[in-house]
Amino acid sequence: MAELETLTGVREVPRDEWNSLVGEESPFLEWEWLASLEDAGCVGAEQGWAPRPLVLRENGRLIAACPMYLKGNSEGEFVFDWGWADAAHRAGLEYYPKLLVGVPFTPVTGARFLVAEGEDRAQRSDELARALLGVCESNEFSGVHVNFCLDDDRSVLEKAGYLPRLGFQYHWLNQGFESFDDYLGSLRSKRRNQVRRERRELEHQGIEIERLTGEAISDDLFEPMYKIYLSTIRNNPWGRQYLNRKLFDLLRERFRHRLCFMIARRGDEILAGTMNVQKGDALYGRYWGCFEELRHLHFNVCYYAGIEHCIEHGLNRFEPGAGGQYKQLRGFDAYPTWSLHHLRDPRLAHAVGRFLEAERDEAGAAIEWYGEHSANRRGE
Repeated sequence: MAELETLTGVREVPRDEWNSLVGEESPFLEWEWLASLEDAGCVGAEQGWAPRPLVLRENGRLIAACPMYLKGNSEGEFVFDWGWADAAHRAGLEYYPKLLVGVPFTPVTGARFLVAEGEDRAQRSDELARALLGVCESNEFSGVHVNFCLDDDRSVLEKAGYLPRLGFQYHWLNQGFESFDDYLGSLRSKRRNQVRRERRELEHQGIEIERLTGEAISDDLFEPMYKIYLSTIRNNPWGRQYLNRKLFDLLRERFRHRLCFMIARRGDEILAGTMNVQKGDALYGRYWGCFEELRHLHFNVCYYAGIEHCIEHGLNRFEPGAGGQYKQLRGFDAYPTWSLHHLRDPRLAHAVGRFLEAERDEAGAAIEWYGEHSANRRGE
């Protein structure tokens, strides 16, 4: 008989055992990423992200799991429920702590129920979905939130009574391009000319961008990349520092094979960069920053370099992160993202359910509008 257990961190599970569940799923679910966040102190009770992975074992063998956290705030989730917390407070309800299943600080869709090969995925996912409800009820937490789900997980969660929330992000899809010019040719003429102007600006400034992956990323680049990350945090009023230097050290040791750095240089001087993550047929944009504000530098480093990389290496999808309508103007189309929510108090659940109905209609209309006004030529 399968037995459920709540751990105090992914690092309690041997690396290979956890990663055997992850398989080809999102790189941000891998032990190297999640355990490094724990070991670096980026997540923990003091940060409002206490790791509590839920695991299912049968005869001692790990057969299913989900990355669960006990949340003391709503920081770093990218699925915003501040309004729900405020409504709960005004109603005399304690909103925190709550349970969250997802990856800290990472708005990337992926499997939230990890199931061993050979197991009945639907059955094991249903067991985990209902176990989450049990943990919530027995501990009198305000709710369970499962962010950035795959469709399979969404179906299981909806059947278990969770409320669906629709959002969207801008993703770029490779249409079989063999060169950057092919990509340019796929854009409407106005957008194509805009991209060309922005690329020429870098040439006029004497800036070159190098793309480095895996072992080609030298040890001495991790320190400037950490400072690049801090530059965005410190130069924006909305910035929140979730990561620290120790995490970058651990990623150098454990996760380098998944990393892709875009480094903008003028001569030997590093001006800007992005840290991206690559796995399978996808590239994920994560952290950008610059030491000098220059015209169009952001678009070239964050988006055009990533598109070039995908074309050169035959990657099919580029997800540059949350937000940014300007992405849509450069050939990134709107695609739906889903999260699922259970609120223990029936009054709060009813109010949130009505809000989510209206929000789904609004988000669905926005996705449709962006599709009709795509920068890609199919939108003409």
